[in-house]
Amino acid sequence: MTGFVRDRFCSWFWVSLISIAVTAQASQSPTVPVLYPWRLKKGTEGLTRVRRAWVIPPIAVSENSRKIPFQLVQIKSDKLPSNVIYSIKGPGVDEEPKGIFSIDHDTGLVSLTTVLDREEKSSYKIKAYAVDETGTPLEDPTDLEIIVIDQNDNRPTFDQQYFIGHVLEGSAPGTLVMRVTASDADDPQTDNAALGYSIIGDGRGIFRIDPTTGEIRTVGVGLDRENISVYNLTLQVADLSGEGLSTTATAVIFIDDINDNAPEFIAAEFTVEVSEDMVGSEIGKVSVVDKDQPGTSNWLVDYTIIDGNDHGFFSIKTEPETNKGILFVEKNLDYEKADKHTLTVEVKNKEDITPGAPQPLRSSAKVIVTVTDVNEAPSFVEDPRELSVPEGLTAGSFLTVYTVTDPDTKQQQNISYGIHYDPADWLTVDVNTGEIILQQKIERRSPFLLNHRYTAVIAATDSGEPPHTATGTLEIHVIEVNDFPPVLYPQLGFLCSQWNKDNGVVLWAVDGDMEPHADPFHFEIIPDGSTYSQNWTISRLNDTHSRLGTRQEVSEGTYSLQIRVSDSGEPRLSQDHTLNVTVCFCSIREDCTPGVAAILGTHVGLSFGAAMVILASVLLLLILILLVAVSDCLHRRHHHKGLLAASEDDIRDNILNYDEQGGGEEDQDAYNIDQLRNPDEVLPSTPIRGKQPIRRDAPFNSGQPQYPRKPPADPNDIKDFINEGLDAADNDPNAPPYDTALIYDYEGEGSLAETLSSITSKASDSDQDYNYLSDWGPRFKKLADMYGNH
Repeated sequence: MTGFVRDRFCSWFWVSLISIAVTAQASQSPTVPVLYPWRLKKGTEGLTRVRRAWVIPPIAVSENSRKIPFQLVQIKSDKLPSNVIYSIKGPGVDEEPKGIFSIDHDTGLVSLTTVLDREEKSSYKIKAYAVDETGTPLEDPTDLEIIVIDQNDNRPTFDQQYFIGHVLEGSAPGTLVMRVTASDADDPQTDNAALGYSIIGDGRGIFRIDPTTGEIRTVGVGLDRENISVYNLTLQVADLSGEGLSTTATAVIFIDDINDNAPEFIAAEFTVEVSEDMVGSEIGKVSVVDKDQPGTSNWLVDYTIIDGNDHGFFSIKTEPETNKGILFVEKNLDYEKADKHTLTVEVKNKEDITPGAPQPLRSSAKVIVTVTDVNEAPSFVEDPRELSVPEGLTAGSFLTVYTVTDPDTKQQQNISYGIHYDPADWLTVDVNTGEIILQQKIERRSPFLLNHRYTAVIAATDSGEPPHTATGTLEIHVIEVNDFPPVLYPQLGFLCSQWNKDNGVVLWAVDGDMEPHADPFHFEIIPDGSTYSQNWTISRLNDTHSRLGTRQEVSEGTYSLQIRVSDSGEPRLSQDHTLNVTVCFCSIREDCTPGVAAILGTHVGLSFGAAMVILASVLLLLILILLVAVSDCLHRRHHHKGLLAASEDDIRDNILNYDEQGGGEEDQDAYNIDQLRNPDEVLPSTPIRGKQPIRRDAPFNSGQPQYPRKPPADPNDIKDFINEGLDAADNDPNAPPYDTALIYDYEGEGSLAETLSSITSKASDSDQDYNYLSDWGPRFKKLADMYGNH
């Protein structure tokens, strides 16, 4: 069947359905429309399809119908043979939702098997099929559309249960407040979904709602937040344009505040009482009323003192929580000068008043502040009081009068004085007059002086109720007094008799005073009438030092000079001192022998007996030195075999180290074992005279080291003996080799045997077992044989 024929067939199918052509059959209901979608027409060459141009309308069925099953239509095919099987497929049949429609396979009767809901699905499109007994299609599939007719079975619903709106108080009529919305699940193309809005209950005279759009607007004037701040409207929406099913909701409309009320004082006059010592404190509050919404800028106020505060004694601030004005005292009030202050305070909103708002009755008020008297603390006229007194001022001396002033002039009070702080207990104060007397001598060296200043604190207490105490600082500057003469140092000195080698004797002085009564010092020789005193001279080096020298060569001996030292104080103090100067012959090194010079000559008047005692002492000293030298020489001649003399088979005759930076292979005498066998023989018995060759690695001007005099008697000290010899050899600038240090064969800390000192750790050799040394290797076996036989 071509597309053109199918179109003609569909047109014919629906026209036949609308005309409700009923075929007279016994099994059919006369009320069910019968459709022949496949009617044929005979032609010259056989049967042909009849093309129809009619459009077939859908089958309409009402939702919520309880007559189930309900027969919708019957389809028929007149194609021969007449044994035809009918079936339908599509949504509502074998597709979701399933089981809504069914068909009688023999008669082609299509039935509704369940209740329909248009809100779930508004139409169904299914296909009808006609086949023979073998399943061969007799016709092409035919479309059937079932339309569900809507019923008013759904109430409209508001989108919100509560609608919130705002509008300014005093708004003009017709001002839009808000818009409410609702919806209906029924067919929007029918009156079942045509909604109508309305206001029920209170508020209809103030607000109105558009029945179609849901817009809520003001009706008239007179919205006043101060009277009614919130409106609760009951809204209704109904379908069928307001006549059908309905639902309600609530609209809450807040009237927003405008600044249409100016603040007013609750009274024309306020009184406050304050004591004169309440600086920085709150002294009272003033109150206003404002009918605007609390907490907003239309309600908050600012206070201003417009009169009576020329000296700035007071200030006023707003308390945000209560809108009250808080008065504060900014400066000290003086009851003696003014016991009452009258202030004028003005109040305004933070925001400007709306034009046309009524004027306030009391925008300003008077505040009368009464000042009460309190006992005020006295104060010292001068704090701190500075004094300058000389050191050494004696007890009982008058220093000063340190007094206070009392601000309470309207009532006379008694003042008593006392010492509050006096670390050295120097002062006393008169309790009535404040006169300060020195009760101890002022010592400049007192530990309580800081930078020549002594600090004390004086207290003054009034007789008020309650009593008050003031303190004042007394700073005493102790002035330096020249009361110590300078002292000469040193008391004796030495000079070379050769005039060209003499550098003089450096003299200096120490003064117990401080600037400006100390240095610079002046040194001078006091002539005593003798001729030798004229041979001396003093030259200045700096403020504290001078040099004593000779004008020409003087003979050796001891001279007593009278030296006068003067300071630079006012008045100047001086002191005479005796300086003993010994003149002696100096060696090449400029060393002086003052003892010999004293023997050779003296100018201090030595007696013959004293000279003989000195000479005998020198001779006795020389004899003792000679005896010690002879004894040491004899002792060195005694042959001492040493600790290793018993070893006839010593394998360490000469130890060579090839891994050191030293003399190398040519230095075969670097470690001669003889030095260990007989240290006494290799140590020089007398100092080597003459200039010895100096090693290149020796430090500049290095001294002669002290070699150990003899080996220790106790073998336990052999380690210390070796270390001392090693240290002396390392630091000897004359000992060869000249480019390396001597190194002894010492095991060190890395050896398993530790150090050799452990061998003789006991008190005697007899208590020590040396056989275990054989287990240490061939190097210690020899050592075990040496000590094991003892």
